[in-house]
Order: sequence, then C-alpha cells, then structure tokens
Amino acid sequence: MRIGPYQLANKVICAPMAGVTDHTFRELCRRFGAALAVSEMLSSNPLVWQSEKSQNRMGHRQESGIRSVQIAGADPQQMAEAAQYNVDIGADIIDINMGCPAKKVNKKLAGSALLQYPDLVQQIVRAVVDAVKVPVTLKIRTGWDTDNRNGIQIARIAQDNGIQALAVHGRTRTCMYKGEAEYDTIRTIKQSVSIPVIANGDITGPEKARQVLDYTGADAIMIGRAAQGRPWIFREVVHYLATGDKLAPPAIAEVRQIMLEHVQGLHQLYGEHAGYRIARKHVGWYLAEHDTLGVFRSEFNGIECAKQQLDALNDYFYQLAAT
Repeated sequence: MRIGPYQLANKVICAPMAGVTDHTFRELCRRFGAALAVSEMLSSNPLVWQSEKSQNRMGHRQESGIRSVQIAGADPQQMAEAAQYNVDIGADIIDINMGCPAKKVNKKLAGSALLQYPDLVQQIVRAVVDAVKVPVTLKIRTGWDTDNRNGIQIARIAQDNGIQALAVHGRTRTCMYKGEAEYDTIRTIKQSVSIPVIANGDITGPEKARQVLDYTGADAIMIGRAAQGRPWIFREVVHYLATGDKLAPPAIAEVRQIMLEHVQGLHQLYGEHAGYRIARKHVGWYLAEHDTLGVFRSEFNGIECAKQQLDALNDYFYQLAAT
C-alpha cells in the first residue's frame, strides 16, 4: 500500500489513540512490525501548542520511520495552519481526525462530530490539502449514528478533495466503542472510491485481521485497543498475513523486557513525576492476563517513584517466572 510517495512495508498500521500512542509506544509498535504508527491527535488551536502536553507530542524529528501526525479541530484555517506547523517540525504525513467520539472533542465540533456537516468536512479537507505538500490522510467513522451512516458520502468528498488514504472505524459516533464493529460499510466505501482504504475496529488478532481484509477488500488494517499492553500483536499479525502460520505468544521473560523498556521510556519522555503516573495504565494492560484479580496492580498504582516502579515490576516478574 502506498500513501503518496511512501510505500508501506506491510498492511498493518497502529491506530492513533489519545493518551496512548505517544512517541515511546509508537516506537515499540514499529519495532514489532507496524508499517505506520500514527501519532495521538494534536489540537489545531495554536494557543495550546506550547503547553507541556503538546510539546511532548510534537517531537516529530526524533521519530523513526514514516512520521504520520494527526490533527484535530473544526476551523479550516486553523487546521491548515496546524498542518503547516507540524510539517515544518518534521511530519511526513498529516492525518485529519474525524473519528474521535469523545464528548470533550465533539462538543468543540471536532472529531466524529464533523460527520454531521459534509460541507464543513469538504472545507477542512481542502484547506489542509492545499496548505501542505505532504500527503494528507483522513480517519472517520461510518457515520454519526446508525440512522445516518454517511461514510460513503464522506469518503467521496475526501477522494475528490485530495485525501490520499482513508481509515474507517466500523462504528458510528454514537456507538462509541460499544457492541461490535461492522464491516459492511467499510466494504461499500472500498468499492466506492479508488484511494486506499484502511479498515479499523475490533481487530484483535491475526485471524480477525485476515477475515477483515478478505471481507472488506481494504488495502490495510489498523489496530488500536488490541495493541494496548500487547505491542507484539503487530509481529503476530504481519507474520500470519505473510505465511498463514501463527506465532507462539511471547515468553514471560520477553514480556518483562518489553514492559520495562516501555515504562522506562515513559519515565524519560514525561519526566519521573508525570511518567510514573502515565505508566500505571500501560502496566495494567500488560498484566491483565497475569494479574487477573488486580492485586499487584493495586499495589503498583500506589507507588509514587519511578525507580520503585521498576523494582516492583522486576520483583513481580521474578515471582511470576518462579511459579
């Protein structure tokens, strides 16, 4: 699959997830085989660009691989300026967020709220495409609600106004993340446009990835929540799509090594004081399979020191290996 001048190494992409797909997480996902790892969304409001949170998200030139940066907003001119700014600091691809269902985003008419207003979608897409010389992609949902699945209309607007690849989550905005993703709309969208289409939603493993690709005819699949605490899912899916064989799950020793590297990376990215708080949710995801009762997680969440976090994780894994 190509996005403008960029040939992706495979058909497996890491979805942008607010508060999750920071630099540390993206690097891990790429290392395990993700052909592209899209940044968590950045606000198009220039008043927040100098905040600590935004600055942590804007270190594009430090990124390995293709740097795809997602921007969010509802004002065409601001979105154009945000695209220009991020290209200037290293973005290779600009991705427009019209898929986020969060209330705090939608109340600003950003994210999937924009699907209610096709004319505004066209204005934003055209403004961003005209503002930059790099490829522009778009991420959407199938529509606003189940009575208004207008993903096909939005896809055609995207194609007609210069979008070079389209990712579609198989739920509407009002569905949030409830129920099951549906792929009929994604399949119809793929049949309705000629630009690459990426299928997203409930792709939890290698077999599901194969099923979704075969059913929708999509050019690639995008994995989001299933990669939380499991970045090696990209290795598993890429291998299965290429060979038809399933890889064995990682050994406990490898999980320990990956998680410690991830936690140390978070401490470094955010600083020790913020890093240990952000690490808590990631550790919870990594250990969901092992710490089923949440006993260790409860203890871990009470730790307020980066070094003590690492010591506690080492002790936990040594005990786990011993049993």
